[in-house]
Amino acid sequence: MNIEVTLVNAFTANGKGGNPAGVVFNADQLSDAQKLKIAQAVGYSETAFVSQDDEADFEVSFFTTTAEVDFCGHATLATFSTMYQKGMITAGSYVQRTKAGLLSVLIEPNGKVVMDQQLPQIIDCFSYQAISRVIGIESRILESTQLPIEVISTGLPDVMIPVPSGYLDAIKPDDKLIADFCKKHQVIGFHVFELYEQGSKFTASCRNFAPLFGISEESATGSASGALACYLAEHLALGNDYVFEQGRAMNCTSIITASVKTDNSRVTEVKVGGFTGSVDTMFITL
Repeated sequence: MNIEVTLVNAFTANGKGGNPAGVVFNADQLSDAQKLKIAQAVGYSETAFVSQDDEADFEVSFFTTTAEVDFCGHATLATFSTMYQKGMITAGSYVQRTKAGLLSVLIEPNGKVVMDQQLPQIIDCFSYQAISRVIGIESRILESTQLPIEVISTGLPDVMIPVPSGYLDAIKPDDKLIADFCKKHQVIGFHVFELYEQGSKFTASCRNFAPLFGISEESATGSASGALACYLAEHLALGNDYVFEQGRAMNCTSIITASVKTDNSRVTEVKVGGFTGSVDTMFITL
């Protein structure tokens, strides 16, 4: 059986950079074992599998090279952008069924894809000392941000780690240390960020490490960007619209937009959006 996989970079900056994802359509008859085998052959951080659904417009499942995950932002963007580019759907609003729930996806006339994410859950928090030992930045330096280190999920639980300006690119991740920590605390990965000065076109620059799921580092993380937007709305007065840069340390810069709506300081809506680059195809034999 030959499986066609669409390859597309998501969250590109002017058509360049981005995070590659695989997309498989008509995946209704594929087993989870087959999906995992395909994701491993593709070799990207995530591959999305699109099936029919009785209630939603589509059912979408997401596999890394090691396991299925409940949700993936950049693979969602890749999926709906590809369907739009191929003429399978038109601009408008759609609903996807994921293991993180039923989530709306909007395709704007210019091709930008904006996805809804789950409302934020603050799951845990960690001391500066605990995180310092894992990412190799002194606890006093982490503490100088005067911001907490929290686990937030808008679909997947990631650890939000603020660092002072100038420290982000210097991080040399230890995959084993991070993976062991994430396994122990049942989180997906570390989302480390440094804030830009007010007036910049970017809100923050980010790096994401998820070696427990076979991702040493990735250049754009949609789910963690939604969580970061909620974190910033909670702790800083930066407005409700954010632009994140990610992948700079990988020479693969990505641009991710995020927005939140709040009511009496409670987040009532989370959206993450972006563009994709050119589309390619590969075939895998099962």
